[in-house]
Amino acid sequence: MTRKDFLNARTLLLGFASWAAPFAASFLFFGPHGALLIPQPLFKSLMILIGGACGAFLLLRAFRRMRPTFRAGLALGLFWLALNLALDLAILVPMAGMTLSLYVEDIGLRYLLIPIMAAAMGRAAEIGCNG
Repeated sequence: MTRKDFLNARTLLLGFASWAAPFAASFLFFGPHGALLIPQPLFKSLMILIGGACGAFLLLRAFRRMRPTFRAGLALGLFWLALNLALDLAILVPMAGMTLSLYVEDIGLRYLLIPIMAAAMGRAAEIGCNG
């Protein structure tokens, strides 16, 4: 696997979508004045589900154009992790007025699911039904 396998416009766009879709969906849970309309624990759970489902779908799309292996999944997942963190630091953290430490505790660590899911999908495809 080479860098061009995952460092291209398509995987960049899919990685951006893995951040943008949950970000856009989160606005459904806020009122016009920025107040959360549902309990915060429910909001966090829903965002994990939305992000996970969106991420799984987008990873499947990404693996259509590259051979799915553990290494490819890990590389792609780390690339998307860096992209998602950069977008959050540039947009979400200032918008929410969060400190960096609060961001990491409240949101940032959850993004580790991206390389975990991507590597697992790659490995599962790599071994197929032969386990």
